[in-house]
Formats: sequence, structure tokens, C-alpha cells
Amino acid sequence: MNSALRSEVSEVVSFKRGPERIVCLTEETVEWLYLLGEQERIVGISGFAMRPPEARRDKPKVSLFTDAKIDAIKELKPDLVIAFSDIQANIARDLISEGLNVWCTNQRSVPEILETLLQLASMVGCRSKGIELLETWEVKLGKWRENAAQHAVRPRVYFEEWPDPMMTTIRWVSELIEIVGGDDIFREQSFSSLAKGRIVSNQDILDAQPELYIGSWCGKKVKFQDVKVRHGWHELPCIKDGQLFEINSTIILQPGPAAILDGVDVLGRLVGAWRDQKCA
Repeated sequence: MNSALRSEVSEVVSFKRGPERIVCLTEETVEWLYLLGEQERIVGISGFAMRPPEARRDKPKVSLFTDAKIDAIKELKPDLVIAFSDIQANIARDLISEGLNVWCTNQRSVPEILETLLQLASMVGCRSKGIELLETWEVKLGKWRENAAQHAVRPRVYFEEWPDPMMTTIRWVSELIEIVGGDDIFREQSFSSLAKGRIVSNQDILDAQPELYIGSWCGKKVKFQDVKVRHGWHELPCIKDGQLFEINSTIILQPGPAAILDGVDVLGRLVGAWRDQKCA
């Protein structure tokens, strides 16, 4: 093979592999690339990335959720930076202004999460493996749906993402609550892509009478004593019956693998335990 042809073949092979140096500004794409076995492509991650633990140990941290070290990212010479949502729009703009390639995703529902992960798998030449993993996850969610369909009794669930102002959860969590057999009391609000659209009042919660409270305060522990003494909450079924729980935000508020691999199982166990208590 002459040198010119060898060069052409090399370029085609490189093209099929997709981006070789990727910076992930949020955690879900980090975990997904590890699951695909493509972690060597990752050259920088978010400081909030917790999964898998070796990513946090081995990869340079170049961003938080709303802030990024633009110069540090440039020094890594990425051929792709992956951002998430309108909250990182300014970071994306600054990186694009520096001449970097940026892919900003905005998945908000379970189907959108699966589609986004498939797109990334395709970009790194792992579409078949991505489909295989996602099909396994679809089977898992289907089993939770089947289990939920066997029970007529469903708890009214208030999932709290932030305490002050009180904020209900985002769409994919609301969908997972429904999948495992609960009824999200603020399902309509979950469709808001902006956080301000998911702020609820104390009276809204009192009117909804949740039977199961699940807190997942992004970045900090739930203070149950503070929750219990909110105005009028002593009359809520979830308080009377002791149905207050916490889910670590790292496994449920990530629009990627963690919510489906672990978060949905925790939700399912909490709903099942409530049902067992209610029907005892």
C-alpha cells in the first residue's frame, strides 16, 4: 500500500471512530462512555462526576455545573466538549467562541435519555453496543411497569428536588415514579424544562396530601426535622405514617445511566414498601 493510500485509509478509520478527546461537563456522559468501554476518550470531566469512582480518581476535573475552566479545557485539546441543558448555555457559548466543537444535549424524559445515549454511542462508533445496553434497560423498565400494573393501590408521591424554594422534580424522575407504581402529585409541573417552572407552594403540597415524601436535594443531605415542622405538614399522610425518605441525587437526578441502573430500583422499593404497609 503506497503512502498516499495508507494516509487515506488512516483518515477513514479515524473518522469512523469519532471524537478521540472528549470533555464531559456533566456526569451522565462520563458514566455512559465507561459503560461503552470508551473511557480512554475522556480527557476532562465535571467535578460533580461520581460514577464510576475511577473516573473521579483518574480524570482531570475542569468544570462545575454552572462554571467551567475555559483555559484548562482548551489545554486538553478536546475534539468534542459535551454540555447539558440551557444552564450550561453560557459555557457552551464561550467554548464555541474559542473554536471548540460543542455538543449540548437537553434530554428531559426517559425516552429522550435513551435517545441521547444512543446518539453518543453512535458518535464514538459503538452504536451496536449502545443498542444492546439500552435494550436491556428497556426490559428492566418493562418489568417495573408489569409489576406496577398488578397493584391497584398507588401512593401519591411528592418528590422534592430542593427545599427553599420548594421545588418538585424533573420529568424523567416523574416518569420513573409512574413506572414503578406511584402517582407524582406534580406531574404537570415536571414538564417544565426550567427550574422556576417546578417551584411549588406549601399550600400546593397541603392540598395534594402526599402519602410518600422523597427528598433528593441536589448536593446536600435532606434535613428531615426541618421538613416535618413545615407549616401544616403534621396533617399530611406522609408525616403521620412516617413515609419520608431520601434518594442520593447522584443516582436519580442524572439524566443518564444512573437513574435507570439504580435510581428506578430505589424508587420501586420505596413504593413497594409503602404499598406493603398500606395493605398490611
